[in-house]
Amino acid sequence: MTEQEVRAGGAEPPGLLGSVKALGKGMATTARVLARKPHTTQYPHVEPDLPERSHGVIALLESNCTSCMLCARECPDWCIYIDSHKETTEPGPEGGRARSHNVLDRFDIDYSLCMYCGICIEVCPFDALFWAPDFAYAEGDIRNLLHDKDRLEGWMERVPEAALPEGGRGGRAAAAAAKAAAEAGPVTTEQTEPGRGAE
Repeated sequence: MTEQEVRAGGAEPPGLLGSVKALGKGMATTARVLARKPHTTQYPHVEPDLPERSHGVIALLESNCTSCMLCARECPDWCIYIDSHKETTEPGPEGGRARSHNVLDRFDIDYSLCMYCGICIEVCPFDALFWAPDFAYAEGDIRNLLHDKDRLEGWMERVPEAALPEGGRGGRAAAAAAKAAAEAGPVTTEQTEPGRGAE
């Protein structure tokens, strides 16, 4: 671009004084920023402080899952795979009938397909799925992003208390206690007034 073209456009070429002013302005900005605390953290050496209800990964509380398949049906990516079978619980010692219930065999989430929308968590009527704040679970191979129920249940320990349903702490301890109670069968109580029928 020639000097005549620059003048025709209305802009003057920067002179020595304009160049010095621009350089001084840039150096002043640099000096101001040097005095500030940096906004960056040294991740992964320093873990970030995440809010309590961060949406990181989906955790499973297996003892609450009834294999109703609502989460798998509502998932827009079809990344949830559930397999179950029915088992029959024998009736108590006095009367009753045998009851059948679903037993969860497989609950997998393919995180290479998941878009973290949270629809599965919202539609679960039994509070079996929760957001856990973990986010560092990258894999070198995309096939390893298919996480099974054991890995999903391991994240329950990181679910914040505020996200859990009323009156219960999730995690492996609660899941193990619920599983042991289910295997023990129904608890029967003696009648308080003998000779009186059920009311």
